[in-house]
Amino acid sequence: MGHRRHSAPRRGSLAYLPRGRAKSMEARIRAWPKIDSDEPKILGYAGFKAGCVQVVSIDDREKTPNHGKQLVSLGTVIVTPPNLIAGIRCYSKNTNGKHVYSDFYAKNLPKNISHLVKSKDEETIPEYSESDFKKIIEVYGLIAVIPKNSGLEQKKPYLFEALVSGGDSKKQFEFMKELLGKEIKINQVFEAGSAVDTAAITKGKGWEGPITRWGVKKKQHKSRKSVREVGSLGPISPQYVMYTVPRAGQRGLHQRVEYNKRIMIMDNTENIKYEINPKGGFKHFGNVNGDFIVLRGSVPGTYKRLIKLRTQIRNSPSKITKPNILEVVV
Repeated sequence: MGHRRHSAPRRGSLAYLPRGRAKSMEARIRAWPKIDSDEPKILGYAGFKAGCVQVVSIDDREKTPNHGKQLVSLGTVIVTPPNLIAGIRCYSKNTNGKHVYSDFYAKNLPKNISHLVKSKDEETIPEYSESDFKKIIEVYGLIAVIPKNSGLEQKKPYLFEALVSGGDSKKQFEFMKELLGKEIKINQVFEAGSAVDTAAITKGKGWEGPITRWGVKKKQHKSRKSVREVGSLGPISPQYVMYTVPRAGQRGLHQRVEYNKRIMIMDNTENIKYEINPKGGFKHFGNVNGDFIVLRGSVPGTYKRLIKLRTQIRNSPSKITKPNILEVVV
């Protein structure tokens, strides 16, 4: 009999190394788009994943075979409670990179939010001069989202930064100064038909072997003592296992950003046009109350998980068209 040769393993992408557990349940957004406009605008929002529905709509994508026909697609329901503008953060830049130039917080913040920031009620926002605004390169809003406003049991709120883009630094600072201490709603940041990027922590799968974790091909029956292991970890000399060799380890609970998720529906349960809650509520979540959006496609993470929404950073369209929704199947 001839010698049996083992086929090479089908290794997964190495682009997401290391595949370790996320340190926090709050995903980080490291890049923000620049808006070509004179009017300042906040580019980020946050909500919580509730469940999935089916959205029946008319396909308005031009130059596609299905254009103008009925299209049934998966929709992810995200509860978007009002976000509180808890503070303003300005950044300056020198030869060593970006640094915080100043921080200002709203007065009379709720107790659970004031614990997260070093706010002083007697602190007032100074009047900056033109030289100060020349030093400021970016203005961020410190946004707080409270899970209890979505019907969740978690008491501790999430606090994150969202970039303000459009106009110069002086306009951006004055824009955030007007919103300081107030709540903003989802329709003040995004509109139906636009696309957003979602950042979240994926579902945790625990410890997995190389077959499931990397897609390595199983060995032939009785070829070795093991079937679900990698055939070779490397040469005898040098005695070193390279990072490219598929190994067992953590799978899931990773930070991921997914791009271009179109907002199909933006509504409120009080004056709802489409019935969004199934009988008995969504599994592991319950009934959706208040503001919500339905994104086309899937979103990372399990139910009740924090989902950060960012203005589309790739392939921004020249115009936004509202989707023609026929029905929502819950």
